Amino acid sequence: MKEDKYLIAVENLFKAIDIAVNSLHKYPQERLGDDFIDFYKGLKNKILNHEIKFKNLKSHKYNIEAVFTYFQECSGPDVEYFWKQIKDANLPFTRKNRLQKILKRKRIINAIEYDFVTDIIVPYHQEGMITEEEVILLNTYLGNFENRKKNKV
Repeated sequence: MKEDKYLIAVENLFKAIDIAVNSLHKYPQERLGDDFIDFYKGLKNKILNHEIKFKNLKSHKYNIEAVFTYFQECSGPDVEYFWKQIKDANLPFTRKNRLQKILKRKRIINAIEYDFVTDIIVPYHQEGMITEEEVILLNTYLGNFENRKKNKV
């Protein structure tokens, strides 16, 4: 039974890897280069050839983390395309909403968060990941951050 769950998990991850590679081909990112695509392709081979002791769901979580780190932490057309394809393929993976930290804190604390919110506010809203009310709050936090930055100059 556990073996069946593991095989299904691997199959789903392989589909996600294929989507990742396709996303990076469709929307090439100069900052990543071909090495990133090679990493994804190599990961499939590595998973297929794991030692028996690593062929379990607990170890598999590390593979999932390796595949999704870029797509959880970055934004851009490749990332948005990736998540749309994951959703369309009905795969059991979800995009973590990093905005919850900002919303809970009720402010943006640095330029990285400012850029992140600016980049993802529209797609997150379109995907239903944030409400209209949260969009309004985030726009307020963006404005507050801009005002703090202006006052420091």
